[in-house]
Amino acid sequence: MRDGVNLARLGIPAVALVTEDFWPQGDFVAKSLGMPDIPRVQLPHPLAGTGVENLRSVAKQIVPILIQGWLRD
Repeated sequence: MRDGVNLARLGIPAVALVTEDFWPQGDFVAKSLGMPDIPRVQLPHPLAGTGVENLRSVAKQIVPILIQGWLRD
């Protein structure tokens, strides 16, 4: 979240990637840093150690969402 907020403050389009288990913490951090509406994508948890095929599958699902977030006004 902090990286996404820092990039957004620099005027760089940013979308934070947050796993479902850490979504509430992401909400808290975004609000506490004054950017509650920063674009975010919720990922399944866990991702680490789930294998290359699973990571590819998740990536295929989220890439269109990431692009929409980057193009958001």
